[in-house]
Amino acid sequence: MRELAHRIVHAQRFEYFLVILIVGTAVSQGIATSDHVYDRYFVVMGLFVVLTLAVLVLEVLLKMFALSPQAHRYFKEGWNVFDFLAISFILVSMAVYPAVTAYGVLVILVRLLRLLRGLSTVLELRMILATLFRSIPSLGHIVVLLGVIVYVYALVGYWSFGEHDPARWGNLGVAISSLFQIVTLDDWAEIMHTATAVEPLAWFYFVSFVIISAFVVTNIFIAVVISNLDEDRQERLRALEAPASKDEILRELRSTRQALRRLEERLKQLP
Repeated sequence: MRELAHRIVHAQRFEYFLVILIVGTAVSQGIATSDHVYDRYFVVMGLFVVLTLAVLVLEVLLKMFALSPQAHRYFKEGWNVFDFLAISFILVSMAVYPAVTAYGVLVILVRLLRLLRGLSTVLELRMILATLFRSIPSLGHIVVLLGVIVYVYALVGYWSFGEHDPARWGNLGVAISSLFQIVTLDDWAEIMHTATAVEPLAWFYFVSFVIISAFVVTNIFIAVVISNLDEDRQERLRALEAPASKDEILRELRSTRQALRRLEERLKQLP
């Protein structure tokens, strides 16, 4: 039974079935934005969401059953943890606070990313997603660095231009807001020209901030992502070169025996 459960949850047809259900849920939720359509088909749309959730719960249970009596190994994979937490969130929200169920539907749609990992046609997408998750800790350090730079420049901007342009530099919060506008390069030249009318050397303040924040930090961000993407590719190559484990070989032998047994039965049915 455990072998059957393992084959079901890892079968490509099962993954395609889940993709169809989740895409159907996404389409139904888009159609539901029309009041006229929602009033007529809200029961069908609700059943679609319930069916999708039921299949996702069944998948989790089958995976745990396939790993029994060591079901705790299910939580060793990050995506499995995401599945469990997402489904738990939806079930709790439906039972405790139904108004949160709308966000549960969004979680179901995010679950589509989990399924795409099994499709060979989106290998690059799978690699990019893995790279983004790997880059989160390093990107957090970059955000902290950018925050320190913005804080220092906000204080300098307040001291230098706060008296003459209080709408943009009147306090620390407004100054930080102006600097984030400059980071996006949205009309930052106008802010600079207003400041240089009072302080002729103010251009150095703005140009240095744009170079440091918009160019240098952005390039560091890109470098981190590219570095992690290269590491992910190297790990995939090492995984392909690594010898198969005993469990993998036994699993392949069982599936081969079953395929041969089915082929033998078909041959016996031939006249």
